[in-house]
Amino acid sequence: MATKDAYANLLLPAKLSRTHMGAQDAAFTTELTYGTLRRQKFYDAVIEIASSRAVDKIDPEPLAAMRLGAHQLLSMRVPNHAALSETVAVVKRSAAKTAGFVNAVLRRISEAEPTEWLDRVTAEADETTRLAIEHSHPEWVVRALSQALKGHGRDAAELEALLEADNAPAKVGVTALPGLIDRAELPGEPTPLSPIGVTLETAVPRDVAAVADGRARVQDEGSALVALALADIDAPAGTWADLCAGPGGKAAVLGAAAAGESTTLEAFDSSEHRVDLVRDSTKALSNVTAAVRDGRDARGPYSKILVDVPCSGLGALRRRPEARYRRSPEDITSLTGLQRELLAAALDACAPGGVVAYSTCSPHYAETVLVVDEVLRLRTKSGSADIEVLDTPAALSAITGTEAESFASVTREGGRYAQLWPHVHNSDGMFLALLRKAK
Repeated sequence: MATKDAYANLLLPAKLSRTHMGAQDAAFTTELTYGTLRRQKFYDAVIEIASSRAVDKIDPEPLAAMRLGAHQLLSMRVPNHAALSETVAVVKRSAAKTAGFVNAVLRRISEAEPTEWLDRVTAEADETTRLAIEHSHPEWVVRALSQALKGHGRDAAELEALLEADNAPAKVGVTALPGLIDRAELPGEPTPLSPIGVTLETAVPRDVAAVADGRARVQDEGSALVALALADIDAPAGTWADLCAGPGGKAAVLGAAAAGESTTLEAFDSSEHRVDLVRDSTKALSNVTAAVRDGRDARGPYSKILVDVPCSGLGALRRRPEARYRRSPEDITSLTGLQRELLAAALDACAPGGVVAYSTCSPHYAETVLVVDEVLRLRTKSGSADIEVLDTPAALSAITGTEAESFASVTREGGRYAQLWPHVHNSDGMFLALLRKAK
C-alpha cells in the first residue's frame, strides 16, 4: 500500500495499465482507491472510535488498510467476511505485527450500519463540523465553499449538494482534438456540455487507440470548455500562448483549434517534467511548441493567451479527492499572489485587440473573482484602463447550448465572469474570465 505523497489520478491509471487487469477488477480497484480517499475524514472518525486511538497515533500502513476496509464495509457491496479477510491478508504481508489490531478494529466497524456510525461520530458536532465529517471535507474547505457559492451569486443552501457532488465518482472524460478525430469515432457517450467530448466506462483510457496516439485526450469537459471558449472568441491574427500549460490537456485543445486557423501555439511551464507532459499531450500536433519558461516572463505579443493558473484544486475534488487534505488556508494566500502576477503578465503580453482567458480549477472566491478584480483595479490605477471584461457565460452558452445564467458569476464593467459547478454541471468547478485588450 502506497503511503507517499502522490495523486491517485496520476498514479492509478498507470498502475492499472501495467498490471493488465480485466475491466471488472480495474473498476473495483478504482472505486476502492478513490472511494476511500473521498470519505477518508468520515472513516478516520469511525476508526478513532472503533480503535480508541487518534488516527495520528496509528502507523501509516495499518491505518491505510483500515481505511480501505472501512470503505468496503460501510460504502461498498462487499460481504463483511470478504472485506475483513482480504484486508487482513494484505496487512499480514506488509505489516504482520499489526494484523490482529486491524482485524479487531474492522470487526468493531462491521458491527454497526453506516447510518449508526454517522450518528455516533457527529453526535456533538455543530453544523459545519457535521457537514465536514459526513462529506469528508476539512472544515475550512466547507466554509470556503459556502462563501464561494454566495460570492458567485448562488444560494448557500446548495452547499450540501456541492459537497455530495465532490464525493460522486466521476466518469472518465475524453476530448476529441478538433481536426484530428471526431468524437463520433470514440467509444462512450457524448458529453452534454462539451461538443468534442465523450465519457468512457473503462478505467484504463489508454486502451482507446486515439488516446494512445494523441488524437484524443483524457479531460474533464469543464477543462475542454475553457479552451474552447478562448478558441472561439474573435481576435486579431497571431500566435497563441498557454502560459501554465502542464500537463497539457487544454494546450492540446487550443493547439488543435489553432491549427484549424493556420496559426501556432507556444506552450510554457516552469517545470521541465510538466513541459514533457505537454509535449506528450500535443504529440499529434505540429503547430505546438513547448518550452520551460515561467509564465510571468511571457514576451508576446500574443493574439490569444490562456493563463490557467496553479490553484488549490478545490473544483476537482471528484478526481483528486486527496487534494482536500493536502491544502490549507495558508496555501490560498501564497497561491493568490502568484495568480495575480501571472494574470498581470498575460495582460501585458497580449496584443491589442487580443483576448486573455484567466481560469482556475477552483471556485474559491479569493482565487477567482478577487484575483481578476484586483489585477484590473491596479491596471486602471496605473493608467492602463485598457481591458474589457467579456460576457463569459454567453460564450460558454454558445458552445454548450446551455442557458448562460447557469454559468453566471459576478458582473464587471458590462461583462461577466463564469463559474462551473460539480453539482450543477457535473463537471469540475472551473472558473473562467475572458478579457479583451483594447486596440
